[in-house]
Amino acid sequence: MRSYLIICLLALLAISIPCHSQFRKYSNEFLNVGAGARGLAMGSAQIASTKDETAGYWNPAGLTGIKDHPSVGLMHAEYFSGIAKYDYLSAGIPIQDNRRALGISLMRFAVDEIPNTLNLVEPDGSINYDNIKTFTVADWALLLSFAQNIRTTETSNLSFGINAKIIYRKIGSFATAWGFGLDAGLQYHGKRSHFGIVARDITTTFNAWSFKFTDQEKEVLYLTKNDIPVKSTELTAPRVIIGGGYDFRLGNSVSLMAELNADVTFDGKRNTVLSGNTISVDPHIGLEANIKDVFFIRAGISNFQKAIKDGDTTNQKKVWIYQPAVGAGFKLKNVMIDYAFTNLANQSNPLYTHVFSLRLNIAGKKETE
Repeated sequence: MRSYLIICLLALLAISIPCHSQFRKYSNEFLNVGAGARGLAMGSAQIASTKDETAGYWNPAGLTGIKDHPSVGLMHAEYFSGIAKYDYLSAGIPIQDNRRALGISLMRFAVDEIPNTLNLVEPDGSINYDNIKTFTVADWALLLSFAQNIRTTETSNLSFGINAKIIYRKIGSFATAWGFGLDAGLQYHGKRSHFGIVARDITTTFNAWSFKFTDQEKEVLYLTKNDIPVKSTELTAPRVIIGGGYDFRLGNSVSLMAELNADVTFDGKRNTVLSGNTISVDPHIGLEANIKDVFFIRAGISNFQKAIKDGDTTNQKKVWIYQPAVGAGFKLKNVMIDYAFTNLANQSNPLYTHVFSLRLNIAGKKETE
């Protein structure tokens, strides 16, 4: 089993090292927002511990944690004072006596009712506000997941999972893009310890853009010295996320789970804790206190960056900034309600938002009673 695990880890790492010059550093960033209030409250440190329907997003191998009956979840969040809306829906289904699992996740990140001012000015130079129309910019992603147990004992479990991603992006009537990619992951659960690794975009996820403008819109773009795009392809470079966690027993009814994740990218220097010419490492730290498996209190820190200290206009001294998050959860039989208070930016330029998510285990009537 140890040799098999080593081979799997080496395979995941090998297929995830790209030639960084071929890819855009920031692509399909809406896929990095997160999924579920639990994960967001823990600073996105989920690779090792996730074992519900949100595992389809964080680490598909964790879907094997869904036992006996299907589980569904949904989340809604609004950013920038409600300008941007993020919706997430997921489901996990155990099969073959809980040895395998299927998952499906659907995400939408969108900004609605954006004014289109291309036709604001009439040919005679007059301004006609009636010509202003609105459009929507929306990013969609569909994840189809499969997970399987590799080795299971009384005190441990090793599983493997894979995602097939379908991406659809739309900018009003002007542009659309289709993208495809694959993720793969491993997850290990011991008596108290957890370990996980995910290789995202292992096939170098791509978006193929196509554009459509009317003759009038093309004329406006030409006169205002804007480029008129025809077609383009956007590649998302692979990345590896490694995580480990541990459960601390604080009493008969209270436990504390701590998890540390490291987001490893291979597309050049980034503003992260460890930054090299080729490889950069961005850590995530999360904590979850479990009280009688009913109440949960969570906190997390992520997105460490160096920035100029606020108010320091003379020395231009750089300090470490980070993105904090807190949250809570409540479980009643087959229903789980989670809440997160997160910051989309960092503590020096906060963009706080409230996130709620709901998880439901679809049990049979007899089991529910």
